[in-house]
Amino acid sequence: MRVRWRPILRRTFAILTFSCAFALGQDGGLDPSQPKDITANAIIERFTAKEREWKQLREQYTFRQSVQFQAMDGDQVVGEYRQVADISYVQGKRVKTVVLAPQPSVVLSPEDVGDIETRASFTISSDELPQYNLLYMGQQKVDELHCYVFDIAPKRMEKGKRYFQGRLWVDDQDFQIVKNKGKSVPDIRIVKKKKVQENLFPQFATWREQIGKYWFPTFSSADDTLAFRTGDVRIKQVLKFTDYQKK
Repeated sequence: MRVRWRPILRRTFAILTFSCAFALGQDGGLDPSQPKDITANAIIERFTAKEREWKQLREQYTFRQSVQFQAMDGDQVVGEYRQVADISYVQGKRVKTVVLAPQPSVVLSPEDVGDIETRASFTISSDELPQYNLLYMGQQKVDELHCYVFDIAPKRMEKGKRYFQGRLWVDDQDFQIVKNKGKSVPDIRIVKKKKVQENLFPQFATWREQIGKYWFPTFSSADDTLAFRTGDVRIKQVLKFTDYQKK
């Protein structure tokens, strides 16, 4: 986000609570041992192929997306953005119908909005794999799931494009992503007339739940402090993806 907001003119409301089982569960310790009876490269091939299948299947579904974004000064809310929208896909294109959008008291950049719309529910399918480096880190339990863990980073960054950098947890039975944690990159710093314009982005985590044979994003959250040159800004962000229905 950029450091710019309108003063709040109304009483702020409580942070959204959530009941996502994965979000409430505790991750186990990371076991760095190699996987048995399968290579790390084979795991990558299997889960990125599953991601490609899921992306195609996702276009057959509608769902509701709820967003709450807050800029904080300590524990005090100084700027807020909320939106509830119904999402569908028409001929491969994402269509959003806004059902609730109070007047925001924080100004989000186009990159902020794009990250909320796409990066928070990051996918990496086999056709996107050439853009990224993946490094096997080990095995770990996420709630009751046994997962393979990979770190992920873009191989290179093209101007005007956004990427994900962080960590993925892949279920060892379905070979699908069940959690990802990291941030959208790159952070943006532009020097104009000896002044630096900064657009920084928070760390976030997204959890998925199984719907039919595939794992769909259902909850994403961030609570991070961004170090701007003009001072630190704490960001809180909650996204919910609910009411998945097949068309």
